[in-house]
Amino acid sequence: MDMNLTRPDNATLLMLRDPAIAVVLPVVYSLVALISIPGNLFSLWVLCRHIGPKTPSVIFMINLSVTDLMLACVLPFQIYYHCNGNHWVFGELLCNVVTVAFYANMYSSILTMTCISVDRFLGCRRYAAAACAGTWLLLLAALSPLARTDLTYAVEALGIVTCFDVLKSTMLPSVATWAAFLFTLFVVLFLIPFVVTVVCYTTTILTLLRSADCHGEARRRRAVGLAAVVLLAFVTCFAPNNFVLLAHVVSRLFFGRSYYHVYKLTLCLSCLNNCLDPFVYYFASREFQLHMRHYLGYRPLATGSPEGRRESLGSAKQTRGFPSGVRFSLNIPERQPPDRKDVRPGGVDRGSLGG
Repeated sequence: MDMNLTRPDNATLLMLRDPAIAVVLPVVYSLVALISIPGNLFSLWVLCRHIGPKTPSVIFMINLSVTDLMLACVLPFQIYYHCNGNHWVFGELLCNVVTVAFYANMYSSILTMTCISVDRFLGCRRYAAAACAGTWLLLLAALSPLARTDLTYAVEALGIVTCFDVLKSTMLPSVATWAAFLFTLFVVLFLIPFVVTVVCYTTTILTLLRSADCHGEARRRRAVGLAAVVLLAFVTCFAPNNFVLLAHVVSRLFFGRSYYHVYKLTLCLSCLNNCLDPFVYYFASREFQLHMRHYLGYRPLATGSPEGRRESLGSAKQTRGFPSGVRFSLNIPERQPPDRKDVRPGGVDRGSLGG
């Protein structure tokens, strides 16, 4: 968003006429919608219908899938808006709905991924639903100024009506209020969750690397790789957008310069997270992986199979000495009873006695 005091400046007018914006954003948003909608619908179906018990991690992933689908549903409006020369034709109310849904998705994804990292690090086995509800209440409160204000603006020089690309100075009382509002969004909804996520996943990786080889080297490598991939996705998708927004806000409010065209392009990165989330579920949950391979025809999954039961148990239990995320990623199988043919009368297992 570009803060307007009297009328859009030259930098804003150039951004609204930038052919890169008119081409890159619709293309990326279209790809995100085409991949995200079927991917997250399938993920939501598997998570809700075929994975049990509903551990905190599963609840958070369900919340993440719903959030991703919400964004995918409003992306067609953004695609048409940019293809139409940044001219909004859907009215004031729908502009508010699309804008709030767009930014609620980004910040909800950040907060939900932070909740997953904390859950896996501390091993919290309750309050996942309450955490999701609290996240949405926080987002609605933080984004309420966007929900109750007219976000459209008629740019007479170009003969277009923008949606959340040019903001009226009357939206908030003063420049200081603008600064406080935007800095609060940056710190509360990005910077603090970002630091917490980095600390939790970094500690998880270090703990796994230093641990004894009691759970299998291959599984340990997979858990470390998963933590690294999730952390990389978090940093790649969300960090550029939020840091560029901070630079734009500081420059626009205090120095009269704008980096809004760069900020608009970094929005593409934040949307790409919607395409990555189903792959995160695939590598995070062995049970999700088995069901996905089964429905894609790669590997049959017998109902009630020992492997499926072991994965369910492994995702619900915490492995002593590791963060709870390790319990979800490693899926350590329960110790199996001795084979019936090795048990002699009287319940003595000769194999265990060396005989």
